[in-house]
Amino acid sequence: MNEIHSADAEAAQTILVVDDDPKIVRLVRSYLEQSGYRVESVNDGNRALQAIQSLRPDLVVLDLMLPGQDGLSVTRAVRSDPKLASTAILMLTARVEDIDRILGLELGADDYVTKPFNPREVVARVKAILRRGQTAPNAASQPNLNVATLTLDPTAHTLYKAGEMVSLTPSEFDLIHLFMRYPGRAITRTQIIEEGLGYEYDGLERTVDSHIKNLRRKLEDDPRNPVLLETVFGVGYRIRG
Repeated sequence: MNEIHSADAEAAQTILVVDDDPKIVRLVRSYLEQSGYRVESVNDGNRALQAIQSLRPDLVVLDLMLPGQDGLSVTRAVRSDPKLASTAILMLTARVEDIDRILGLELGADDYVTKPFNPREVVARVKAILRRGQTAPNAASQPNLNVATLTLDPTAHTLYKAGEMVSLTPSEFDLIHLFMRYPGRAITRTQIIEEGLGYEYDGLERTVDSHIKNLRRKLEDDPRNPVLLETVFGVGYRIRG
């Protein structure tokens, strides 16, 4: 498992699988390649960072428990590098405690799958995350959205705050896009999950809260006292219109 492998479909989106269990890598690779993805793999955290820097994959399937740097450290390093920060990350975790999942999400993972898992679920989540990073087919006909100091361009898939580009993960972009389409309107967690993230999570509502917390870090002048992304108690969130 020390060599990086690749499938033949060069035009396909590239997925980097990072896990030190060869059986898991073979299983995930098989299902992803059957779905048309180009798959690369490494088996430790240090090589994962090197591969992300050199390959610039469309998405990383990242195990939490790794030799060298663990998955949380890799996620933290990716999100702190402006050139890599928008890389999509699907975290694999054998830990069942909510706090471990929440920590991964708050560090910037787009989603997680808990081991043992159905490989079809991994493929479904990969597809959902990658859809968030794609421009909609009719985006060219959509005008830019402007709320407060934010300007969102659906065509270029970019967000600016006071004229400066904000680096967002695919999940974060789709969430802020949802809020900016309905300024001033309270959006429930269920709507956020279904319309903003594209499919139903497994009931852990704090997943939504973690993504909101990350957005506030990037968009609020004082994330501890948000004035842009407001909490609507008992309902969900809204962007101040």
